[in-house]
Amino acid sequence: MRLDPRMPRADECVLQPLLERRARETPDKVFAVFEGGERWTYAQLLARVQRTAASLQTLGVAQGDFVLSWQGNGPVALRTWFGLNYLGAVYVPVNTSYRGRLLEHVIENSDASLMVADARLLDRLADVSLAALRRVVALGPCAWRDARLELLPETALSAGPAQPEPLAREIAPWDIQNVIYTSGTTGPSKGVLSPYLHAYSTAAAFHAVTPEDRNMVNLPLFHAGGTGASYRMLIRGASIALVESFSTHDFWDKVRETGTTTLTLLGAMAPFLMKQPPGPHDRDHPLRMAVMVPLPDDALAFGERCGIDIYTTFNMTEISCPIYSQRNPAIKGTCGIVRDGVQCRVVDDNDCEVPHGTVGELIVRTDVPWAMNAGYHKHPQATAKAWRNGWFHTGDAFRRDAQGNFF
Repeated sequence: MRLDPRMPRADECVLQPLLERRARETPDKVFAVFEGGERWTYAQLLARVQRTAASLQTLGVAQGDFVLSWQGNGPVALRTWFGLNYLGAVYVPVNTSYRGRLLEHVIENSDASLMVADARLLDRLADVSLAALRRVVALGPCAWRDARLELLPETALSAGPAQPEPLAREIAPWDIQNVIYTSGTTGPSKGVLSPYLHAYSTAAAFHAVTPEDRNMVNLPLFHAGGTGASYRMLIRGASIALVESFSTHDFWDKVRETGTTTLTLLGAMAPFLMKQPPGPHDRDHPLRMAVMVPLPDDALAFGERCGIDIYTTFNMTEISCPIYSQRNPAIKGTCGIVRDGVQCRVVDDNDCEVPHGTVGELIVRTDVPWAMNAGYHKHPQATAKAWRNGWFHTGDAFRRDAQGNFF
């Protein structure tokens, strides 16, 4: 029985019951479109995920286990992630550019004994400690061998029965869904423990997204932008277009081919697109809205040129888009205003709030528990430092104006 009315039901936020509900209510609706034209309905997605989950279970994966996924965007990456979560296991994606000490650190920190990996990356394992890692499902042909590892073929992900065995207990909204590693700009990458409620809370920020939308996911599934967008559309009962990466030269072609209506443009993505010369096909596309982070000064002019609404937000892997803009924000440099269910303050070194217009550190907390990260995996000191005084400390410099706009 759900006593706290603010808490969502499991079938609103936990992958297993949520996916089953979507497949039951809208079995023929398309959830995923891939490059090359392949499409999966919700019913097809559920069948593939259940088969993958059962196959992973056959390989010994149990509820609560951490499993590494080291691959680019595509159908196998999606069903690896969803298959793990269907079992209540924890999805731990690895940046495909990692090698050497960065790669070694993630493998060691994860405590994972199994990895699903693109075979073309595996020779990078030769020079690193494997910690608890003992088996790898190699995706694609693999001539590389290592005496420390048992290599399994890609067919191992589909060799199990149609459905997995029942779990020991129901997966809870506060269970850990995935571990996303930070970029490591201030030291070794930290593994952010993300509960299902974290993803659900992040999705709440994107209030303009409807069940009829299709989000192009051109950010990797080892990045919070990629996982967040994908899971947001599952929560909404909408769809995704999962592409390998962002590319300026064929961006609009992919938007048209996939029927994309919404997407997120991070960093240099938006400026690259905005530098393209105007043309007669600027409005010949289905895209209706874009979230630009950060918000360029001429974003609204670009939106007008292309016939799309512009939004912006502030987020980190650890938090859940606490600041989000209204449609077509006219204030330059803004990240938006604080959304419902979140509290934000700009503070000094002693966590005392500073006057409007003064620069300080942004700290955040939510009204509902588990709506942000559950700490850093195997890093209690960093967790305690980030969560001191009951607020999550972003480490980012902010100011706020008298109207509640954050910069």
